[in-house]
Amino acid sequence: MHSNASIQISKHDGVTVVTLGREYENLDEDNVSKLTDTLLTVAQKAEPSLVVLDLSSTTFFGTCFLGTVFRVWKRLRGREGGRLALCELTPHCEEVLRVTHLDGLWDVFASQEEALSALSVKP
Repeated sequence: MHSNASIQISKHDGVTVVTLGREYENLDEDNVSKLTDTLLTVAQKAEPSLVVLDLSSTTFFGTCFLGTVFRVWKRLRGREGGRLALCELTPHCEEVLRVTHLDGLWDVFASQEEALSALSVKP
C-alpha cells in the first residue's frame, strides 16, 4: 500500500497493518499531530475494515496518542466488521493502557503475527 521511512502501511490476509518507524519512538503531541490524519484515513479506507497498529518502535505514548487511537477505533467500529488491534507494545505502553483501563477496549497482542491471526479474513 504505502511506505516511507516513518510509517509502513501494508496488507496481510485482508488486514491492513500500520507499522510506525523510529520517528514515532516517542509519541509526544507533535508526533501525534503528524500521525493522526494518516491513521484516520487508514481507518476510513481499509477494506475490509480490519487494522493492526504495530507499535514495536514506540517506547512512549501518552493521552494525546490514546485520543487518536480512540478516534481510529470509533471510525473502524462505525464500519461493518470494523476492528482495531494493537501489537508489540513495550512494558511502559502496556502499563499506560492498563492504568487508563483501555486494555479492555482494544485487542492487544504480543506480536504482529498473533494480531494478524486473530483478525485475518479466512477464505
